[in-house]
Amino acid sequence: MKYASTDRRVSLRHNFKLPLRVRIWNSAIPEQRTESENISERGIYFPTNSPLAVGTAIQVLLKMPEEITGEATNEWLCSGHVVRTEPCDSPRGKLGVGVQFDCYEVSRTPKYPSAMFLWSEPWRRSHS
Repeated sequence: MKYASTDRRVSLRHNFKLPLRVRIWNSAIPEQRTESENISERGIYFPTNSPLAVGTAIQVLLKMPEEITGEATNEWLCSGHVVRTEPCDSPRGKLGVGVQFDCYEVSRTPKYPSAMFLWSEPWRRSHS
């Protein structure tokens, strides 16, 4: 695949349509369910109707495909920030959002809490 000289991507993008749950840190705006357009080990792109600006801190809950990680599908709770927005024409939203992952928690075995449990916790943890 050939990229334009201005493309700064470090990880290979995969065109996967994955169901997502997205919420904005410290916001009264309810979580939104949407679907990814593409994803990599370091970020994700999805359409939304939420008012997201560059720099906004968000969390994304998804099941990361084996094709990306090389491991069985697991729940991932990703914290990140918006690095770009652009108008888009999608049934899932009018704003295309690129998010860079800052950190994530993976649910691999039943003896640890699932990412779904971590998702349901109140906003007790501070965002770095």
